[in-house]
Amino acid sequence: MIDSRSIGPGDLFVGLAGERVDGGTFAAAALEAGAWGVLVAPEHAAADLPGAGAVLSSGSPLHALQALARAWRRELGSTVIAVTGSVGKTSTKDLLAALIAPHRSVAASRANFNTEIGLPLELLAAPAGTEVLVLELAMRGAGQIAELATICEPEIGVITNVGPVHLELLGSIDAIAATKAELIEGLCARGTAVLPAGEPLLDPWRGMRKTVTFGPGGDVTLDGDTVVAHGERLDLELPFTAPHQRSNALAAVAAALAAGVRPSGRLEVAFSALRGERVDLGSGAAVINDCYNANPLSMRAALDDLAQQHPEGRRMAVLGDMLELGPDEVALHREIGAHAEASGVDVLVTVGPLAVAMTEAFDGESYAVADAAEAAALLGELVRGGDVVLVKASRGVGLEVVTEALLERSNG
Repeated sequence: MIDSRSIGPGDLFVGLAGERVDGGTFAAAALEAGAWGVLVAPEHAAADLPGAGAVLSSGSPLHALQALARAWRRELGSTVIAVTGSVGKTSTKDLLAALIAPHRSVAASRANFNTEIGLPLELLAAPAGTEVLVLELAMRGAGQIAELATICEPEIGVITNVGPVHLELLGSIDAIAATKAELIEGLCARGTAVLPAGEPLLDPWRGMRKTVTFGPGGDVTLDGDTVVAHGERLDLELPFTAPHQRSNALAAVAAALAAGVRPSGRLEVAFSALRGERVDLGSGAAVINDCYNANPLSMRAALDDLAQQHPEGRRMAVLGDMLELGPDEVALHREIGAHAEASGVDVLVTVGPLAVAMTEAFDGESYAVADAAEAAALLGELVRGGDVVLVKASRGVGLEVVTEALLERSNG
């Protein structure tokens, strides 16, 4: 545990130094709360700490935490599947866990526990007897996926896609592909890489490990509604029609098969919050709450999904700023406005200074507001019974308040 407020009997507290607070200063509080021990930097280990708990010292508590996690991963002997990608990694992780659960004991990382701190915590949380571990790997810059791979030592690596995400940090789509491909390089020699078919950006790494492809023309694909894997039709029912979720499902099936699991029956999955969840309002309208994060690739996918909806009312899109897109950010937002137009959106509401560029390429009814609070107030007046409303933006925009306000209004 790294939060002393959550410590209970039997826990080990790891005091990590943050930007504003050094967790090692809470070692005494953790021991008083019943922790069996604390892992802290030497200056905190030398302090006069209460009780009889163990005091472990390391020049880098974070590296020590990661080493403990790697040791537990080896002790477990689980098959480790690591998932990364520009879009869809959390949903693919959810799908994988759902596909494997009926056949093997499986543990999957929680949302946001996908960094150099969160990943080792999820490894250490996996119970003894876990046969398959499904872990999500996040990327903020070059080298991070490689670092995470050294911690979890995956046998199977899934790259869902490569898109224009974190351009502000990495500069080009080729650099993004190279960073995602660190997962392929981090697989064991007999590992399997699960990659999107027809993605030329990943071609330089396809021969590095055994490779299974998914999507049109791949090893795992769709024939109508039937999943076909390596030429064989699977008795597997997908409960959704959204193209991006079907693509995620194919990636998950490919990884499950690589882990020795043959999925079958109706796929029952609970996706993580704020990722395309449908919220029905009392007025007869509905919200597609997809506001966890956004980039050009995921925006297009969400709008394509909205285009498949057949509401009695209107298709409405509340789209906010996409962040960290670099010097082409305005043009990329304008392209999303054009895609909204082509997708049959009837009403477009943009949120934030960047998203307003979407209205320049949208000929229908549109509104531009400054922030999420203004959007919530406006949508309360605009939404009518029968409408379907897509809500999506980068996490920093905080658009979840729009759904919350609409739900409160409909229940009031």
